[in-house]
Amino acid sequence: MPLSIFDLYKVGIGPSSSHTVGPVVAGNRFLDELRERAVLDRVASVHVGLFGSLAMTGKGHATDVAVMIGLMGEKPDLVDPDKVPLYIEEIKSSGQLNLAGERKISFDPEKDLPFNFGESLPKHPNGMHFKAYDDAGIILHDNIFYSVGGGFVLSDAEAGQGKAIKSDHVLPYHFNNGVELLEICEAQGKTIAQIVLENELTWTDQETLENRLWNIWQVMDNCIKRGCHEVGELPGGLNVKRRANELFEELKNSPEAALKDQLTVMDWVNLFAIAVNEENAAGGRVVTAPTNGAAGVIPAVLAYYDRFVHGSNRQGIYDFLATSAAIGMLYKKNASISAAEVGCQGEIGVACSMAAGALCAVMGGTNQQIENAAEIGMEHNLGLTCDPIGGLVQVPCIERNTMGAVKAINAARLALRGDGQHHVSLDSVIETMRQTGVDMQDKYKETSQGGLAVNVVAC
Repeated sequence: MPLSIFDLYKVGIGPSSSHTVGPVVAGNRFLDELRERAVLDRVASVHVGLFGSLAMTGKGHATDVAVMIGLMGEKPDLVDPDKVPLYIEEIKSSGQLNLAGERKISFDPEKDLPFNFGESLPKHPNGMHFKAYDDAGIILHDNIFYSVGGGFVLSDAEAGQGKAIKSDHVLPYHFNNGVELLEICEAQGKTIAQIVLENELTWTDQETLENRLWNIWQVMDNCIKRGCHEVGELPGGLNVKRRANELFEELKNSPEAALKDQLTVMDWVNLFAIAVNEENAAGGRVVTAPTNGAAGVIPAVLAYYDRFVHGSNRQGIYDFLATSAAIGMLYKKNASISAAEVGCQGEIGVACSMAAGALCAVMGGTNQQIENAAEIGMEHNLGLTCDPIGGLVQVPCIERNTMGAVKAINAARLALRGDGQHHVSLDSVIETMRQTGVDMQDKYKETSQGGLAVNVVAC
C-alpha cells in the first residue's frame, strides 16, 4: 500500500498516537460502518472492549476517553482538546453518549468500555472490539480494530492481510527498502526529498502539497511555543512539574550565556523537545512524528534547523519533512513504529533516525550520507524498551525525546563528516530493530509491567 508523507505526519491530540489517536480513528471507522449498513439510527447501546497494551496502559494514555470522543464523531485533527474533559464529564453524569453527534444512546463507561487486563487479540497488541446493539439487545454490527502505531488503524480483515493490503494508487517512484530508494535517486539524479515530493503530487497539486507541509510545521512550532508558556503539573497523578517554561525563561533572559558555553544550543534543542512532549502528556494538539510518544524529536530537530542553521528556509522545511517521511516509510513497511509491538526503539528510535537523515539532507548531505545518518540514528537506539511509569507518557518519555533529538543532530553531523560509506546499511539496522522487537519480552512493550514502571514508585 503506498504511503504518503501525511500518513507519517498526522495532526492529533495527546498523549499517544496508538492509544489515543488510533482509538479515535477506530471509533470514527465504526460509525462509518454503521452508516454503510444503515443501522446507525437503530443503535441503542455500544460496547467496546480494550485488549493487550490498550488495556494495560489505557488509563494513563486516555484510551477510554479517545474511544468515547471517536464514537461521538469527533476527529483527531479537529477536536478541541479543551472541550474533551467536558464531553467525558457529561457522558459520566448523564449516562448517555451522543453517538456520531446525532443521537443520544445509553452509555456507562465502567460497564460498556472494559479494560480486559491480561487478554490480547490475535493480530496485534493494541486491539479493540466494537459492538453495537439495538433496543432488544441484539447485535447490529461488530468489528475488531487494531491501532498499529502512529495513528494507523486496521480492521480485523485488514490486519489479516498483513503488509499485502492492496491499492490501485500508482506512484512514479515506488520503493520498498533503502537500497531501492537510493537506486531510484541515482537513476533519476534526484534527492530523496525530490522523489518523495514527486510521489505526493499523484495525490494533490503543488500548492496544496506545500500548504499541507507548512501546516504540519506550523502545528509543530505552535506546540513548541505553547509548551514554553504553560506552567503547573501534568495530569495523571505522578505530580510531574512542567519544566519547559522555566527553561525557556532562563534561556531567553540570558542570551549572553551562549558566548560562554557553546553547548547552549543543546539546551534550546532540549527545550523544544520538552515543550512538545509536555503538551502531548497534557492531551494537547501535537503532530504524530511518527508517533505521539516520540512527538518531540522531529519538531525539536526541525526547530534547530529553522533557528540555528545558517541559510534555513521554507523549501528546507519541505525537504526536511519529505526526507524524514521517506525514512519513516521504510520502518513502517519493514518493521514497526508501535512501542506495543517492538518497544520504544520503534518510536524514539525511528523518530531519531528520521530526524537524523532529514537534518543531514537540509545541511547539504548526499543521499548516501542521508542514509548513513538515518542508520546511525537507529543503530544506537536498538533495544530501547517502553516502560512508562504509571502507564503515562511522562517518565521516561519526555526526557527520552530530548535524548533522541540531540542524538539525531549528532548522527547527522557524523554522517556529514564522512563520505556516505559505512559498514551497516539502513536496511540492515531496520531488520535488526524488527528482530530485536520480536525477541523483546512483552513486559518491556508499553505494558508498564517491567523496567522503570515496576522499579519506581508511581505515586
